Parts: sequence; structure tokens; C-alpha cells
Amino acid sequence: MKPIEIEHVQQQLESFIHKDVYVHLETTNGAYASHFNDKAYNVGAYIRNARVNFTQAKIIGDGQSYRVGLKTQLGWVYAEGLTDWTMHQENQLLLAGHDQEGRLMVALHISETPLGQ
Repeated sequence: MKPIEIEHVQQQLESFIHKDVYVHLETTNGAYASHFNDKAYNVGAYIRNARVNFTQAKIIGDGQSYRVGLKTQLGWVYAEGLTDWTMHQENQLLLAGHDQEGRLMVALHISETPLGQ
């Protein structure tokens, strides 16, 4: 993975507009929080192979971290805190957010085929 290049990522996001795609979206502070602070509250969200079709895609950010929003017919899907990206295999965009120690905090994976297939 490499640091997000906003123009390149925007182009990749737009390549999925008006297509049925599969989304994996995950957030976690998981074990990172509880191992080092017994008062920390673990949070996380996980969705895999949700089939969506979005009409708009946008990446914004300040050069440190970014937010990606995908506008669907009924609302928005978004991931915040993204720092890195890569095109993985054929037509699979992987975006991730890592903390200062390199630990995964958020992942957004968009693919034209179901993930893990």
C-alpha cells in the first residue's frame, strides 16, 4: 500500500459508479485499546460483501487522513480516517487507515466480484 494520492483514488472510485459492486467496510480499535488501557472501550463495525450501486463517489481530506463517501439511492456509505490505498487484483480498490504505529483502524474494499471468492 502507498499513501493516498487523492486524484488517483478519485479516478478509481469513479470507475465503480453505476455498477453493482461488493463492499467490505471495517473499523476497529479492537485489542489495541484494551491491551494497553483497561478503561478503554472497544468499538468496531464490520460488513462484508454488501452489494451496492452508487451514483457518486468522493474523497476529501487534509493530506493526513481522508474520508470516502459513496452515495447510494437510499443514503451514504462512508469511511473516515483513511491513509493508504492500492489497487488489489482486478478491479478491486483497497483503502485503509492506519494509526501512527501502523495498526489497521479502518478498511474500505470495493470490488466488482464478491470478496474472498
